[in-house]
Amino acid sequence: MRRIGEVLQGLSIPINTARDNTEAGDESYHCEVCKDQQWLRVDVEPGHPNFGRLFPCECLVREREARIADELGELSQLQSLYDLTFEAFDSSVPGTEIAYEAAVAFARNPQGWIFFHGGCGAGKTHLAVAIANAIKQQQNVGVYFRVVPDLLDQLRATFDPTNGVAYDDRFQQIRNAHLLVLDDLGTEQTTPWAREKLYQLINHRYNEQLPTVITSNQDIDRIEDRVRSRLLDRRFSRYVYFDSKLVVDYRQGKSGHTRKR
Repeated sequence: MRRIGEVLQGLSIPINTARDNTEAGDESYHCEVCKDQQWLRVDVEPGHPNFGRLFPCECLVREREARIADELGELSQLQSLYDLTFEAFDSSVPGTEIAYEAAVAFARNPQGWIFFHGGCGAGKTHLAVAIANAIKQQQNVGVYFRVVPDLLDQLRATFDPTNGVAYDDRFQQIRNAHLLVLDDLGTEQTTPWAREKLYQLINHRYNEQLPTVITSNQDIDRIEDRVRSRLLDRRFSRYVYFDSKLVVDYRQGKSGHTRKR
């Protein structure tokens, strides 16, 4: 799929440039590209595949992205976790610098996935939330953080017709978030529906190569095969393992001793 900037290179004609400026004679526009029409048509001859087609202007795309970012922010748990930052993380504990450096690097350049795996209390959630908070602070993009069982509850809630949001719309928002952070994978109730929804979500992120952070304290063999194979794909996912004594970054082959936090 082409980026909107590439599409806009061939779009230069607003769908309607007629505008009533008789009152004040003001010819300024919020968007000089589309002249505030929000849609553009291609300057091509009849018979061209794009003749007569309308494309959203970049201003409309930005407006939609900002609205989705706000909606995901309301759905996310980040509001109550604003204090979990990189600055608040105690990276002086021996061994934690490996995971800390991996998280900081991902926040600076969110490409691919990072999977924090291991025992409880080691700092996995803190670093995952710190990544989300850092990216959210840097730019107003759609960032969604949720504990996996709560995510599934949010999806189930859309089956209620009084909820006001259709399931397909909510699922589309979450799976296409600029950054998705799933906490405590494997703690959800393993119903066929839950397994299938999680697989669809994770598989979509994997196929589209969308930035994703996942944490889990479950035995790796208990994670469904289809999901586990994507989490452990070292071509795309960085796997950082925690336990009570050791933190290992399997992509870098580094390790260090640490205590549980």
